[in-house]
Order: sequence, then C-alpha cells, then structure tokens
Amino acid sequence: MTASAPQPIRMIAGLGNPGEEYSETRHNAGFQTVDELARRWQVTYWKNQLGAEVATIALSDERAGGEAREVVLVKPQSFMNTSGGPISKLAAAYGIEPGELLVIHDELDIPAGDVRVKIGGGHAGHNGLRSIIDKLGSRDFARIRVGIGKPPGKMSVADFVLRRFRPREAEEFAVEIAIAADAAGMAITHDAVYARDHKNGSAAHNGSHGEI
Repeated sequence: MTASAPQPIRMIAGLGNPGEEYSETRHNAGFQTVDELARRWQVTYWKNQLGAEVATIALSDERAGGEAREVVLVKPQSFMNTSGGPISKLAAAYGIEPGELLVIHDELDIPAGDVRVKIGGGHAGHNGLRSIIDKLGSRDFARIRVGIGKPPGKMSVADFVLRRFRPREAEEFAVEIAIAADAAGMAITHDAVYARDHKNGSAAHNGSHGEI
C-alpha cells in the first residue's frame, strides 16, 4: 500500500444517544445506520466494551488476497457530546488508526434525504465530531453524513434533532438510513474514497438499498 492509498475501514462508529426516548430521532442517524448494517450482516451478538455497544464481523478482503478482515461496529453509550471517549479507547484497543475509522452522523447542513461521504475535515459545530477529533487528536477519519436539513420555522436545533418522528417522517428516514448503509458497505468493500466518488449526490437516484 502506498502512503497515499486509502486505508481499509476497520471500525464503523454510529453516533447517537442511548435510551428508548432517543431511538426514533434524527440525532440517532448513526445508531440506526449501524443497526441496519448489523441486520444485513446478520449480527446476533453485541457486547458492552469500554463504554459502547460493540459487535464484530469478518469479511474477505480482496485487496489482501482474500484474507479475512475484522470490522468493528460501535455505538457509543456515553451520549453524543462525549462520543470521542469510547471511540478513542476502542480504537486503541483494536489497534485502529484514524484513517481506518468511519463515523456516521446526522448533518444539519445537508438536505433531508441526501447522504454524503467525506474524508477528514473539521466538526462544523457537531458536538459528536468535536469530541472524536479532540479524543483521537486527529481529523483524518472518514464520515458518512446523513442529511436532516434545518429546523422548520423558529424551532430550536435541539428540539428538531431530538423530536420523535411522525409516521411519514420515520418512513422517509428509513429510506435515507438504507442509503447510508449502502455507502458504508461501499466504504468497507472498497474504501472511503470509492464510496465518496460513487455515492455523493446520488441519494435521490439510488434504489439498491442492500449493497454490502
């Protein structure tokens, strides 16, 4: 692997808040996407480790001659604003570098229904990303940004991202979560650059919802 080649993704961390009251909200886009990936991979066992719910999968890595590669699925249980603690501890425990980490989160600055892949960059005011950057000491991880758009009218951001979905909203968000899971699947089987180049701006036209 050359110095400039994208690193294989070895950890996928979905951001959200633990607890039933937060489960069907926009702010839990990361948790929902990781749950969708776990469903597709038929994950049946989660463990509590270093402040997170953790599951592992093994897949054949064609770039490594078909050798099995472990991918760690992570849902931090420390609440959004302190996600960096569990993620950084797990990265150290599994020997995972920032370039091997993929973080999935909600994004106010992207329209609802749109999913985009980004590599590196700042936190843009997202407290979950801020915490990860602080604890990892690096911005060089990939992200899947699940667009939720801006709050309507004068609704506060907190009320908007933590408000439970109405039935129609939940159905529409489920479609977006499937697209985010597609993008994560591309990042795993290829790399984050491939996922970015093939997914960005394609949400409205994507109908596969099952690619791993």
